[in-house]
Amino acid sequence: MNKELLEKSVTELAQLIKSKSVSPVEVTENMLQYIESSNPQTNAYVAITADSALKAAKHAENEIMQGKYKGTFHGVPIALKDNIYFANEVTTMCSKIHRDFVSKEDATVTARLREAGAVFTGKLNMHEYAWGIDNNSPHFGAVHNPWNPEKVPGGSSGGSGAAVASHSTYSSLGTDTAGSIRIPSSACGIVGLKPTHGRVSKYGVYPLAWTLDHVGPMSKTVADAAAMLQVIAGFDTKDPTSAPVPVVDYSASLNEGVKGLRIGINEAYFFNQVDSRVERIIRERLDDLEKQGAILSTVSIPALQYAEWAELAISLSEASTIHHEDLLKRPDDFGDDIRFLFEWGELFSSVDYLQAQQVRRALKQQFTQVLREVDVLVAPTLPFLVPNIGDNLVDINGQKTDFIQNCIRFTGPSNLTGLPALSVPAGISEGLPVGLQIIGRAFDEATLLKAAYAIEAMQPLAGHKPVLAP
Repeated sequence: MNKELLEKSVTELAQLIKSKSVSPVEVTENMLQYIESSNPQTNAYVAITADSALKAAKHAENEIMQGKYKGTFHGVPIALKDNIYFANEVTTMCSKIHRDFVSKEDATVTARLREAGAVFTGKLNMHEYAWGIDNNSPHFGAVHNPWNPEKVPGGSSGGSGAAVASHSTYSSLGTDTAGSIRIPSSACGIVGLKPTHGRVSKYGVYPLAWTLDHVGPMSKTVADAAAMLQVIAGFDTKDPTSAPVPVVDYSASLNEGVKGLRIGINEAYFFNQVDSRVERIIRERLDDLEKQGAILSTVSIPALQYAEWAELAISLSEASTIHHEDLLKRPDDFGDDIRFLFEWGELFSSVDYLQAQQVRRALKQQFTQVLREVDVLVAPTLPFLVPNIGDNLVDINGQKTDFIQNCIRFTGPSNLTGLPALSVPAGISEGLPVGLQIIGRAFDEATLLKAAYAIEAMQPLAGHKPVLAP
C-alpha cells in the first residue's frame, strides 16, 4: 500500500494521473486495499463497490492513454454519501425501511462526476435519513472520528467527513439541511462547502426537508472543494429549485489574497455561548486575516434570535411530511431518535410553519442588507469540541448543554437564507480540529473559497494529523 499516494489531494493526484506518473488502476487498487484495512476502524463505508470501481478505473486509464483526458477528477477514486442515487445500485439512506432501495438512474451530481471520469469506490455512512448529527446509526453502526475514535464525527454526513479525513476517499459529497456538510467537516478537520440554494442540483438525492436541502463538496483542501464545485454546479431542468445562474471558474481567484476583503462579525449571535477553546482559535484566525489586509467590522442581524426556532419548525414539518406514511404504518422501523423527531414534527401547526417562513424572510432581507456592507461573515462552525459517541450533552465553558441544539445553532441560518457557507479548519484544541465558518452572498462561492484558501495557507492544523490515517 502506497501511503504517500493516499495522502494526496485531488488536485495533486490529478497532476500525477494527467502526466501518466500513476495510473487510475494503480490508484484505485491502492485505495481499495486501504479501505479494506481502515474501514473496520472508522465504519465510514456502508458499501464498497470494488468490481465496478476497477472497471471504471480501467476505462479511465484507456481514455487517458488515448489522449482523452477529461480533467481534475478523471481516474480519481471517490465515494459519496448514501442518500445520493446511483443507477441500479442500492441506496439505503442508512435506514431499515430503504435498506434495499434501488434507483433507476443516477442523481445529477453522480452523473456529472461520472462524466468527469470519477471512479466510485462505494457509499458512505450517514445519520439515518440525514436527520441527526452524531452519525451513531442503529442500523449501520457508529462512525468514528479519525482524530479520536471515541468522538463523534459530526453528521449527518459523518461517513463522508471520516472518509476524507482518514484518506479512504480523495473527496466526497455531503448533504446539508441544517449543517450536515459543515458540522462533520469541522469535527473531522476538512473543508466542507454548502453552496447557494439552487447552485447544485438535488435531483436524485433523497430529501430531508425540501426547501432547506443542499448538496456540496467535502474535501481535503480548498482547491479540491473548488474543483468539485466546478464539476457539479450548474442549472438542471430536473430540479425545480435549480437556478439558471452562470458557473464561474472557482479556482481562478483562490490565491488572490484577502487584502481589502470586508469581514463582518456578528457578536450577539455567532459569538454568543461559544466555548473559550473554540473562540480563541477563531479570534486568532481573524487577527491573522486582518494582518493580511482584511477589514473587520461588527454587524447586526436582529432576526437571528428566532433562527433556531424557525429552522426546527420548517425542517421538522417538512421531514415529517416526507415520512408521514411510514411513520403511521411502520414506526418501529425507524431508529428511536429519528422516530421521535418525526413525531415531534407532526405537532407543528400550519401557523407555526408559516410564522417560521416569515422569520426566514426577515433573515434573508437582513443578511442581504448586511452583505451589501461586508463581503463575508465569519463565525465558528461549532461552538464546542465534539463529544464522545453516545453523549447527548456537550461542554461549553464547563456547562453541559444540549448537543443537537448547539450543533445547528451557527449552521442553520445559512440553510434558512440559502446563502453559501463554508467550513475550513482553523486550528487544533486538545487534539481535535476546530472549524471556522464563512458565509457569503448568493452565488458568490468564489469569495468564500478565496477567504478559506488564505486561512488554509496559514497551516492552522500545524502538522497535526488524525490518528486513523495511513
